[in-house]
Amino acid sequence: MRAGNAFIYLALFIVAATLLSCKQQPEKIAERNHVKDSMVDCIAPPSRLAAVMQSNEPLPAGEGTDSAKMVWIPGGEFEMGSNAFPDAQPLHKVKVTGFWMDEHEVTNAQFAAFVKATGYKTVAEHPLNPADFPGVPADKLVPGSAVFSPPPHKVSLDNPLQWWRYIHYASWQQPEGPGSSIKNRMNEPVVHVCYEDAAAYAAWAGKRLPTEAEWEFAARGGKKYNDYYWGTELKPGGKWVANIFQGHFPEGNTKEDGYTGVAPVKTFAADSYGLYDMNGNVWEWCSDFYRPDYYKTSTSDNPKGPSDSFDPDEPGAIKRVQRGGSFLCSDEYCIRYKAGSRGKGEVSSGSNNLGFRCVKDK
Repeated sequence: MRAGNAFIYLALFIVAATLLSCKQQPEKIAERNHVKDSMVDCIAPPSRLAAVMQSNEPLPAGEGTDSAKMVWIPGGEFEMGSNAFPDAQPLHKVKVTGFWMDEHEVTNAQFAAFVKATGYKTVAEHPLNPADFPGVPADKLVPGSAVFSPPPHKVSLDNPLQWWRYIHYASWQQPEGPGSSIKNRMNEPVVHVCYEDAAAYAAWAGKRLPTEAEWEFAARGGKKYNDYYWGTELKPGGKWVANIFQGHFPEGNTKEDGYTGVAPVKTFAADSYGLYDMNGNVWEWCSDFYRPDYYKTSTSDNPKGPSDSFDPDEPGAIKRVQRGGSFLCSDEYCIRYKAGSRGKGEVSSGSNNLGFRCVKDK
């Protein structure tokens, strides 16, 4: 994500629809109308993966390695989607081939090793080109990213800009902006990574991002619950099993699960496949383009998503699917950690509740 003038028009025009696509009743974001539809193509820096970002072609072969433990997901057939969400309908049977999946989200330590080996800079760290933002003073064109910043009092839930701020120089290394650090947080999921950043890491590691079908199959863990991936109760046995938001959103997080923000990986118990944090903590990028109507025409054999992206809330934005919800998902405002639900993200957007994990073919 990139931003400029007073962080409103150029910073959060994507955030409201992208990171909070989990909102139960989608709304169109007026700020998006201030930005040219072509801007999403300008704000991501050129790279050797640029062509891949615009297609569903396989990523280049790996150049490095990471330290992630991977677990085998045996594959099989399952019923994909949810009747509770319009863009996750209709329910349809899908078959996926077995694959390997990282047991947890990519961590700061793992991403740091990638950056050290390659010199890679994330989209949030790249300077903004004044030519892409005509009329915006140069001193306002400061790189950064979106950070959840809860207000000190109750607010109406119809304006996400009340709890999102564009923070200058916020990035994966400074999750909350200048003064923050990952020094003592190396076992937390890396955040502020856009789709290009995640895909670049996966390519370097000789892996790829999961398809949406692979992700959901893995999250279900061979079970057929309709409510939550882990079962029928939000708090089985009276215990929280995922890092989500408790209390009144957005200002009243009661921290019942022990966290107001990102939790270290493997804090909560693994599922039946041995995967951690498939629900909550951070949203995870998938390789599929996002279309709310895709399930009507999806193939049943290893679907890889539609050939292009379209979101009626932001027709000019190129979006990919995100899955799993985050530490900001709440039954009061966001319920997209529920089984079969979908998220969406503009491909050059990042925030402090967005990360990824990788998969690998047999």
